[in-house]
Amino acid sequence: MRKSLYVVPVVLASALLAACSSSSSSDATSASASAGSEMASSSSSASGATCGTTVDEIAAAAKAEGNVNLIALPDSWANYAGILKSFRDTYGLEAPVATPDASSADELTAIKTLMGQPSKPDAIDIGPSFIGQAMSENLIQPYMTTNWAEIPDNLKDAAGNWVGAYYGIMSIATNTKLVKTAPMTWADLKKPAYKGMITLNGDPREAGAAFAAVVAAALANGGSYDDIKPGIQYFADLKKSGNLQTMDVTEAALLSGDVPIALDWSYNFPAIQQKMKEAGFNFQVTIPADGLYGSYYAQSVVSDPVHPCAAQLWLEHITGNEGALGYLAGGAIPARYAALDKAGLITADMKKNLPTADQISQISFPTADQIAVMKQQITDNWGPMVADA
Repeated sequence: MRKSLYVVPVVLASALLAACSSSSSSDATSASASAGSEMASSSSSASGATCGTTVDEIAAAAKAEGNVNLIALPDSWANYAGILKSFRDTYGLEAPVATPDASSADELTAIKTLMGQPSKPDAIDIGPSFIGQAMSENLIQPYMTTNWAEIPDNLKDAAGNWVGAYYGIMSIATNTKLVKTAPMTWADLKKPAYKGMITLNGDPREAGAAFAAVVAAALANGGSYDDIKPGIQYFADLKKSGNLQTMDVTEAALLSGDVPIALDWSYNFPAIQQKMKEAGFNFQVTIPADGLYGSYYAQSVVSDPVHPCAAQLWLEHITGNEGALGYLAGGAIPARYAALDKAGLITADMKKNLPTADQISQISFPTADQIAVMKQQITDNWGPMVADA
């Protein structure tokens, strides 16, 4: 299981630029800071740690701290294996990742339970449905990267509490060795032919990927960002029919053949395709047209981090050119896509891993209030309607 959420067309670049500048961003991202305040924020954190005003200065301060504690970054998730390797190779920090398959809820719990200990996470990567909790419980602190001006307003918090370094679209991935006919839509998943085959990636009360699947199913069944109960009912029906199985969508589960059909982000499958072939399997990844939903993950510096400058350096890396190109290699869309494309750093081959321009153009972003409503609906109804039914 891994955490979660968000995200005419002429070319892919213009579609991405339009998506990134959407006017439907949440209240928390309604405005960006001035260039002067951005640079001031990049030189220090809320904890008072002065790390520098350039990436080189921040890197030197991070090196003096000795390490950075990360959490919940599976190797196959959005190419984090490649991104972590480039970070370690570039800056000489071990950057250990605790509990790679942890959920967003697990990350927040780790911050609280490890408070004051040297192993407490320094930075986190969580679904948007957990941002409000992280902020209200003072678990994260502001930090604006040195490239803040190139990050679209709807992929960052105006006060610097978080940045959405990458985003993607919810998909249906089918092991075609085990499933004769791959489902193409959410409606298809209701067919008796898929009995015991469909796996949701986690519990939507804890995992962002599962949360996003419920939202997508709601959109496919007459729901909206103001009412996702149709999505909850959809999974209640799948469970009642026997089509839904309970299992975390881990790499091991995929390679063992225990997950014939996975509901997960489209960027989580490119990295595992070669291993799937070696295991005698293959994945067909489909973005269902009847419930298309995209989302980002939010990255933040943790409050009172053990390694404050290294935490800042990690955010610099994943939003910087090397980290952004690493996300692209995994099929995820980096926040600074437009700037990278303008600079000629994105090749045609890189674009082949991404959803189509038409698919990206259909993505809209829930507001902070809508996310809060959706989360409450899942909190109130998932247990009695699905998990405990």
